[in-house]
Parts: sequence; C-alpha cells; structure tokens
Amino acid sequence: MKVLVFGQTGQVARALASAGPARGIAVQTLDRTRADLSDPAACAAAVTATDADAVINAAAWTAVDAAEAQEDAAHVVNADSPGAIARACAARGLPVVHISTDYVFDGGAGPAWTPDAPTGPMGAYGRTKLAGERAVLDSGAVAVVLRTAWVFDGGGKSFMTTMLRLSETRDTVGVVADQIGGPTPAAAIADACLTIAARLADGSGRPDLGQTGVHHFSGAPDVSWADFARAIMVTAGRSTTIVDITTADYPTPARRPANSRLDCSSLTAAYGIVRPDWQAALTRIIQETRT
Repeated sequence: MKVLVFGQTGQVARALASAGPARGIAVQTLDRTRADLSDPAACAAAVTATDADAVINAAAWTAVDAAEAQEDAAHVVNADSPGAIARACAARGLPVVHISTDYVFDGGAGPAWTPDAPTGPMGAYGRTKLAGERAVLDSGAVAVVLRTAWVFDGGGKSFMTTMLRLSETRDTVGVVADQIGGPTPAAAIADACLTIAARLADGSGRPDLGQTGVHHFSGAPDVSWADFARAIMVTAGRSTTIVDITTADYPTPARRPANSRLDCSSLTAAYGIVRPDWQAALTRIIQETRT
C-alpha cells in the first residue's frame, strides 16, 4: 500500500513518514515545492498524478494568531486546498483522511465534544478549518475528518519543546491552568491516520458502520496546560516551577478554547482505535531525545 501525504515538515507528517515503513506502507510526503496549499490547483494536480492508494492531508495553516489578520490566506490553505484535494480524490476513487481541530468548537464549558456537537469557531483559524471539513465532506470522496488537539512530539516547535527550552533559562514559567484538553502524541495521530487510510483503501471502511465522516482523537487523560507542563518538567528532570495563570493573564490575538476535551468513542467503535496515553508517550519521547 502507498499513501500520499500533504505535508512534510510538520509534526504529524514527520510521524507518518516514520511510521509507514514499519507497517509495510510506503509514504510519500509532499513539501511546499511539490504541493503548495496556497495553490489549490497544484494540490489537485498532485492527487491526479499519484499512484497512491489513499491520501492524508496533514498540512495546514496552524499559525492561530496570524490567521486573525490573514484569514483570506488561511482560508485558501485550510479550506480551498483541502476541498480541491478531496474532489481530486473523488475523481480518482481514492479515500482521503483530513486532519482537523478542536478549534471548530466554541470551547464552552460542558462535557467532551462529540463529533456531532454543534460547531461554533471563536476565531479565524477555527472558521477556516471548519470550512475545510465541510469542503472535504461535500467533495464526494470517501473521507474521514479526524479532529485532534494539543499535538506534541520531540522535534520542531511544540508545547513540549517550548517548555523544555524555557526551562533552560527560567526558574519559573507561568502556564494557563483554565484550558483543559488531551495532549496528543503526533506518532499516535499518524498511526490512527494510517489505520483509517488502510481500511478505507481496502474497501473495509464502511459508511453504514460509521467509518466515514467525522471522528475525534486525542490523548488521555485530559489535563490543563499547566499540569501538562508540570509533567514535562518532572519527566525531563527539570527543576523549573510551573505557576498557574489564567487565560486572561496571557492575552493573545486569537481566543483559545477553555474546553478542548474530545469524545473519541466513535473512533473506537468504528476502528478499534483507543485514546493514547500521553504520559507514556511523553516518557518515551524524552528518553529518545536523551539517546
């Protein structure tokens, strides 16, 4: 089996490139020189030309704050291009897995968000990602939209690497304690995407069993950003103290969800994929970075 992946340098795209061969799946990643998401036609052309059995879109405009001032540009990357990719998949009969976000919700208090919960993005990033979901689902392709949250790994720029960098020069770091979600290892997202893509490609993914459409995937247990930061410091053996602050103490151009908890039960029912233990993943990642 071969999978075409939009994205190359992002956390999930890197994890897909690493995980695929171990599962006997050839993974071809596309960087901006080969498929620029600011050019929907180029993205569609990449699908038209591929010999892959399935497509995964792991690329996006993820600069949440910058999207507030550049929503039109973010919309092209997060909505127009995913729609073009999915329509090209439909024309070729290829399944597509599209990664989305908890930012499509309003972040209000309540239980974990289910896939069918009413959406209500608070800002430009969420609006453009929701538009992308709808474009993919309306394309006619056999498609799964996989919403996730709080992605981390040991490379590049993530919350984890930022905390470790700050711990090198600071005795204390203030971290928001009134936002709750499930930290999600990039490697676990990659494994979930490959499992879904393989099932859809071999024809065993069935809409009548709820295996297409929208699903959620995030790590367990749910925690605050501050508690996640504490776990990072303890696991890495850092002495930096995490100080709880509120969202109001750390204003940003884009509003962040207070409730990023995702109900992932539909994914377990459809594919047998369970929420990953982010604490175990954190330990493994830090051990790997030390070797």
